[in-house]
Amino acid sequence: MRDFKVGIKSREEANRETSAIFAQFDKGIFPEQAIERVYFHDVKTFLKYITPKRFELLDNLHHNGATSVRALAKLLNRHYKNVFDDVKLLEQIGLVEKDEAGLYSVPWDEVSASFKLAA
Repeated sequence: MRDFKVGIKSREEANRETSAIFAQFDKGIFPEQAIERVYFHDVKTFLKYITPKRFELLDNLHHNGATSVRALAKLLNRHYKNVFDDVKLLEQIGLVEKDEAGLYSVPWDEVSASFKLAA
């Protein structure tokens, strides 16, 4: 089981979390399961990367398994180039992976997103 955490944190908050994790490692304490993470600096940036179309793409890939961009574009009834661009961006931030056969997938059992509302 693999989990992926998406969040909105300042650079300082993300650095503090990373330091705390490394401090645990130094003490010989390791998590039972690694959780991969990506943080955005603000909600605006998060929404720029995780659009409704990209979320639909992620959901489709997760449920249908490894797929080519062309097949995914057909399933989503979208233009190939738009799907290709979205897949490449999501691959860059770690939400999509490409296998040896050139197929893309979402290998995460759970993707959780969290952010604080401004006061």
